[in-house]
Amino acid sequence: MADLTPEQQQAAQQAYYVKLMNSATESCPFKLVMSGGAGFALGGVFGLFMSSMDIQSTNHAIYEKSFKEQMKFGMKDMGQRSYTSAKNFAVVGAIFAGSECCIESLRAKNDIYNGIAAGCFTGGALAVKAGPKAAAFGCAGFAAFSAAIDYYLRSDH
Repeated sequence: MADLTPEQQQAAQQAYYVKLMNSATESCPFKLVMSGGAGFALGGVFGLFMSSMDIQSTNHAIYEKSFKEQMKFGMKDMGQRSYTSAKNFAVVGAIFAGSECCIESLRAKNDIYNGIAAGCFTGGALAVKAGPKAAAFGCAGFAAFSAAIDYYLRSDH
């Protein structure tokens, strides 16, 4: 490296760091964390939107309180629902991305079957506490959804 010009040294160093960044972003832990984080953000927005549209309250005594107290209660409720939705989306995203990456690494192929298998694993894992029948339906449902999404994304739409 000593016989290279400063420009060549800079280009070599830049190529090294690009390769390092690419290998980091292609790693399974990175994909898992990024998908979990993106799921958390998307779930938070989705939960905030859905909770703001829900006008049914189980506590009818809230309507007898002042406007300020009603707003405080409403904002707290929206925040709790948004956080719950965010956690759920983060779990689904992390399980799916982590399992898909592991399956892809194990198979050494990048095709539609990785997403289908990861969808089956994710659906089964999320429904396993409800029993084997629910796990089988969760597996089938997530696998079918993953197949449809992968097929659409890989097609020349």
